[in-house]
Amino acid sequence: MNTARRTETLSSQEFRQLVAQAIASLPPRVAAHLSNVDIVVKERPTSEELAMAGIGPGSTLFGLYTGVPLTKRTTSYGMVLPDKITLYRRSIEEGCRTEQEIQTQIRFTLLHEIGHHFGLSEDDLQEAGYQ
Repeated sequence: MNTARRTETLSSQEFRQLVAQAIASLPPRVAAHLSNVDIVVKERPTSEELAMAGIGPGSTLFGLYTGVPLTKRTTSYGMVLPDKITLYRRSIEEGCRTEQEIQTQIRFTLLHEIGHHFGLSEDDLQEAGYQ
C-alpha cells in the first residue's frame, strides 16, 4: 500500500461535485431536517473558526457547524440566518491519499456536522462512531 501523501489536488469544481454527491446520498429523513442549513466549502479554517471549534493553531479541522441545533430551538426561533456547515477543502485533501478517501471523508465530515445540527455533542458523535 502506498502511504505517500497526494501531490495533486482536485479542482474546486471536482471537490464541490463530491460534496454534492454526499448531500444527494443523505437519507431522505435526514435531508428533510436541513431546510435552513447552508452547506459551504472553504479552502481552510480561519483562526477564529479553529477557536470556535476548540482547536489550536496548527491543528486540522475538516468541518464546522455554526447555528442553533434543532434541540435548542424554541417557538420563538424564526427570522434567523441559516445554520451553516462548512467543509474545508484543503484540510480534507491533505488528510487523504486518494480521491476515494476524499469522497469518504467528505461524507463522514458532513454527517458529523449534521449530527451537531441535530444537537449531538462531540461525546455523542464519538460514541456513534463519528469522531
